[in-house]
Amino acid sequence: MTKKLYIQTLGCAMNERDSEHIIAELAQKERYDLTDDPKQADLILINTCSVREKPERKLFSEIGQFALHKKQGAKIGVCGCTASHLGGEIIKKSPHVDFVLGARNTSKITQVLHTPKAVEVDIDYDDSTYVFASPQTMGIKALLNISIGCDKKCSYCIVPFTRGKEISIPQDLLLNEARKLAAKGVKELLLLGQNVNNYGVRFSVPHEKVDFATLLHNLSEIDGIERLRFTSPHPLHMNDEFLAEFARNPKICKSIHIPLQSGSSKILKAMKRGYTKEWYLERVAKLREFCAREGREDVGISTDIIVGFPGESDADFEDTLDVARQVRFDTMYSFIYSPRPHTSAYNTESSLLVDSEVAKERLATLQNLHREILAQKSQDEIGRVVEVLVENHHKQERWSEGRSDHNRLIKIGNFVGDIGEIVRVKITNAQGGSLSGEVIAYA
Repeated sequence: MTKKLYIQTLGCAMNERDSEHIIAELAQKERYDLTDDPKQADLILINTCSVREKPERKLFSEIGQFALHKKQGAKIGVCGCTASHLGGEIIKKSPHVDFVLGARNTSKITQVLHTPKAVEVDIDYDDSTYVFASPQTMGIKALLNISIGCDKKCSYCIVPFTRGKEISIPQDLLLNEARKLAAKGVKELLLLGQNVNNYGVRFSVPHEKVDFATLLHNLSEIDGIERLRFTSPHPLHMNDEFLAEFARNPKICKSIHIPLQSGSSKILKAMKRGYTKEWYLERVAKLREFCAREGREDVGISTDIIVGFPGESDADFEDTLDVARQVRFDTMYSFIYSPRPHTSAYNTESSLLVDSEVAKERLATLQNLHREILAQKSQDEIGRVVEVLVENHHKQERWSEGRSDHNRLIKIGNFVGDIGEIVRVKITNAQGGSLSGEVIAYA
């Protein structure tokens, strides 16, 4: 008989991919089917995030709720970054938990399932060559890990302490997996890594020398794969070779996530980011220059920004606003600084802490500026023709939607084809940050 699995995934795309691995492993090796009702589940998993405080605070409340309503005999497991961070403390605080599985130990899911009160959180564990079970069903888009861990020591980030040192996954495994995904109908791959453009710096097995630009080129030659995206590149590793491949390769979507974190060189140094405001702006300018040479003027750029980092002055924040005005980001993920244990910024002197109300005001100012820029950019899109990968139909409302090459969500009013088609759409309307248009050509 099949059993039921309920899984709650918090945090980033890396966690989403880990959850996909867990689901596939349990389906193939333990005969679990997914359910969206935790009360019906034989196994409840929480795949956690510890980047900011709020998800961690919610964890024990969630465990309590699941324990209260789960059916008799059902197990509860905690996975992911908070599992790596807290380890056995989770079981001590919440005896309802049956096992704890760290973010670097995903391949051990079937092992801990049968080990009472198991705690597997070794951040030095290497499963970079482990071949996970394949998902039973696939859509037109898929995630693909190309590396695990992170070697950076950003002073605000807990990830190196939850996911360990950076190791690249061998290229032949990635190409084989991509071919399998293409054979199942996948058309777009999103490559994942903490610093994807640092790919190839370290493998755990003998391996030919290969860098990220080469990997992108080789993946793009696989029949059936029509689009490549990736997240997140590090500004420090945005060399000309990488930017040139990004610009000239037609299968690489012309959208890129470039984490800024702060526009102040002083704060960037305190964050241990390794680059300056000037470096960031020069790399963005070079990216746009390379793309313009290839006839592409519409590169979509997204970013992450932290406000209220310890020591951030009004002048430092103005530098961040200045970068936002110059780059004109298409998407911005912005947050107030959240102190995380183990990080070098955690025990900052109180005199350097930014008042919470000041931080909130800065965040609101930044987000209002971004909304203004996005509204202006959306108006500029009217009349432009873009390629859209159709992802959803809404038959009752008689419209479809998909994402453009530069990662804008487009509502399409007259599409009559199938999900997975790439069509040329003329943008006819913009409301705030939302775009809509009409198909003018089918692939």
